Amino acid sequence: MDIIMVRHGESEDNIAKILSRESTSLTEKGIRQILNTKELLKSYDFEKVYYSPLRRTDETRHYLGLEGIADTRIAEINFGIFTGYKYDEYSKKFPDESNLWSKEPYTYRIPKGESINMAYERVKRFLEDVVKEDKNILLITHEGIIRIICSWVFDEPEYFFRFKLDNGSINVISIVDGYKFIKELNIGVRNS
Repeated sequence: MDIIMVRHGESEDNIAKILSRESTSLTEKGIRQILNTKELLKSYDFEKVYYSPLRRTDETRHYLGLEGIADTRIAEINFGIFTGYKYDEYSKKFPDESNLWSKEPYTYRIPKGESINMAYERVKRFLEDVVKEDKNILLITHEGIIRIICSWVFDEPEYFFRFKLDNGSINVISIVDGYKFIKELNIGVRNS
């Protein structure tokens, strides 16, 4: 089976370089990226669509012209008190918490948020459920979640920072006879 993952198009918060809020919208460039992705998706086969219920992913689903199932397990990592801030802003406003997160990003739970390991566990539960169906699926989600899914291929959450995914990109992992592997990363038009 293939798990095809589309990262949402460029959002207003991506432009502002802040940890994204749930309500951030796609930019005009983000919409163009997704319209390009829509054309590329025509060469992929999938039977089901799941999407993160956050606004930017729901808008991405809309511009892809797809119906699907909203699932909170593939919503972006919850950055808690850091949400809506740039790195230099949250590190000044929350110096202790920022320092702890920098030292232990996998295990430190951001106040009112989660750790990478916590997000990994919820995404892993989602993946274990959909793998049972053994059907090609499409996920419309976020960079952090796609990083987690790529890390899951290796059963190692600490691979998280080894992946970089472009807005609007198509990324695919395959599972054949229980063997997981990365098939494609960052397919798409980068300068839309």
